[in-house]
Amino acid sequence: MTMWGGRFGEEVSDDTWEFTVDTSDRRLLLDDLSGSMAHVEMLGSTGILDPTQVSVIVGGLYTIREEAVGGSFTFRDDDEDVHSAVERRLYELIGESAGRLHTGRSRNDQVATDMRLYLRRAGESRVQDIESLIGTLADIAEREATTPIPSYTHLQQAQSTTLGNHLLAYCWMLLRDRDRFASCVRRLDASPLGAGAGAGSGLPLDRDQVAKSLGFPEVLENTLDAVGSRDYVAEYAFCCAQTMTHLSRLAEEILLWTTTEFGWATPSDAVSTGSSALPQKRNLDIAELVRGRASVVVGDVTAALTLQRGLPLAYNRDLQEDKRIVFHADDTVAGSLRAMGVVLDGLVFHPPGPRAETASLDLAEALVARGVPFREAHEAVGRLVRRLEEEGRSFSEVGPADLAAVDERFADADLELLHGPMGSSRDRVAGTSAARSQLEKIRAELSERDQPLR
Repeated sequence: MTMWGGRFGEEVSDDTWEFTVDTSDRRLLLDDLSGSMAHVEMLGSTGILDPTQVSVIVGGLYTIREEAVGGSFTFRDDDEDVHSAVERRLYELIGESAGRLHTGRSRNDQVATDMRLYLRRAGESRVQDIESLIGTLADIAEREATTPIPSYTHLQQAQSTTLGNHLLAYCWMLLRDRDRFASCVRRLDASPLGAGAGAGSGLPLDRDQVAKSLGFPEVLENTLDAVGSRDYVAEYAFCCAQTMTHLSRLAEEILLWTTTEFGWATPSDAVSTGSSALPQKRNLDIAELVRGRASVVVGDVTAALTLQRGLPLAYNRDLQEDKRIVFHADDTVAGSLRAMGVVLDGLVFHPPGPRAETASLDLAEALVARGVPFREAHEAVGRLVRRLEEEGRSFSEVGPADLAAVDERFADADLELLHGPMGSSRDRVAGTSAARSQLEKIRAELSERDQPLR
């Protein structure tokens, strides 16, 4: 069924139909029904439809909703889109009264409403998914709060820290992702209904009533903007892409950690796959797929932006493509968040400790604490490093004579920096104390933000 045709003298060709029809909007069925019910009830309260007509139409829509929830609603090949499918089924249920459903409305404002309802609900779910993964990471970070590891710059061991502190970095990234989704949902939370095809309707519609019925705090004031803009779709896709980028970084580190060369962690068999040729292999395909799918979601953002780039106001059929783009991005990030949680739950960590050379900066700062300019302290430790390399020795073998040979301002007590845990000052910012402090703040953030987004 189509919702147009009176001005045409022949049927649309099969090729035209096949090219123009997109079935991806079928997942908007419940949102379309919600919008239709609110619209019809408004038509009744404004006197555009009489109470009997409203009762019959709303009753039919409720029946369709029950079918949709129960899984018995059936789309047909001749349904042009979700809107025409609903109207076609409504005709089957209540007859010609179904023709009043579209009064004062266009598919332009209808689909814009459906998309905002869908993304509002999806965004709230992504917030919950992200918070769940943060909780998993925080629990592991707490267990590993005292586990010493090297931090890296340029993939070279840099300074010592703890595994707990390292994992908490991802908690903070994900908290910002959570905030981005929440902020995006608040911005898209406005009703386009009543904007019609682009310039509204001459009927006495009550846009505020419809918005209130659907839980929108406001209406979109400009009708052309209401039906012709998709910035909220691009923004939502970006939220997905940034989250996927953070997950990809975490996935990459897990893949490195589980190699023989790193030997930091072992994944569980439940999340591992094998090789068809190499019997010894244990592959962590989930992490690799998250890393790969992040690239595709970044492409979704580009598609969502370029889709709008050259469009004159208001609605153009190009915008039909927005649904496949954002649905793909949202589905991908939802699945990846859950999958990464499963991977993390099954990891057993056993990282080797950092090399003694990661205390180089601590050694330089010991001189700084005695009044030595940092540049001089840096040079002194650099000379020590070069001397040890030339002699084939490591920092763990340094003695008092080695320190005195490069700078007499070193003290014997400085050797403790090379053979023990990190200094207390750095522990406060990158070690066990830092991890415990961050855990308290992160859990407080989750608790404070555990409120409805609207």
